[in-house]
Amino acid sequence: MANADTDPSHRPSSARIYDALLGGNHNFAADREAAKHLLAAIPGAGEMARANRAFLNRAVQFLLDRGVRQFLDIGSGIPTVGNVHEIAQRRAPEARVVYVDIDPVAVAHSNDILKDNPLALAVQADMRFPEAILEHPGVRELLDPAEPIGLLLVAMLHFVPDDDAFPATERLRAALPPGSYVVISHGVSDTPADAAIDTVTALYRRTDVSAAHGRTRDQILRFFGDAALVPPGLVWVHEWPDGGDGEPHGTAVVAAVGQIPAAS
Repeated sequence: MANADTDPSHRPSSARIYDALLGGNHNFAADREAAKHLLAAIPGAGEMARANRAFLNRAVQFLLDRGVRQFLDIGSGIPTVGNVHEIAQRRAPEARVVYVDIDPVAVAHSNDILKDNPLALAVQADMRFPEAILEHPGVRELLDPAEPIGLLLVAMLHFVPDDDAFPATERLRAALPPGSYVVISHGVSDTPADAAIDTVTALYRRTDVSAAHGRTRDQILRFFGDAALVPPGLVWVHEWPDGGDGEPHGTAVVAAVGQIPAAS
């Protein structure tokens, strides 16, 4: 019989906390309790989650408009209503989607949802070890390395420490065919840490990730490398792709999309 140390329902998961913030039903009491504490520390956390999900929808639509038909969604959580395969395959039934998440419960839920969808699957892997993702049989089977890929790193890099996040993203980016896109949303921190940030960091240390922290805009831009940012560049998540000078409306998340240049 599983105990509190081995039963995943007793340990909050970043994927399931996000699901709880979105009002989903793929979460446990521990995740809902963690979401409650997160909302107490950052009252706008639910709004941030919804704005981030709306950005994901717009970004996938943008890539579809530009002919992208395959997607690698890392840190995907649980693909329920409004996730990548649903958005992409509604417009392009031939679109292929691979979800990657570190949480075995999220992956199991995902593959149960996707069991009748031969063009989408979820694999369990850790962002910090990109070769395990790139060489995974499911990834190699579904994604054609000769065709553009949409690499989605949406609201997940702020869970990865610098020493892992930057080299892992660089390796993933280097594996993308020319014409591919990198889609990133990320918590931004241009001010000194305060009590709320400390609370959030401590909360996420009890989950499947080691920390949660924002980065400056310059640090976030490093994740794009030589990918050319499409207008309007790096903006508040709710402003992409329209840009403008609007207020963040309680969010602390920025987003951008970059295109991998053609081979020289």
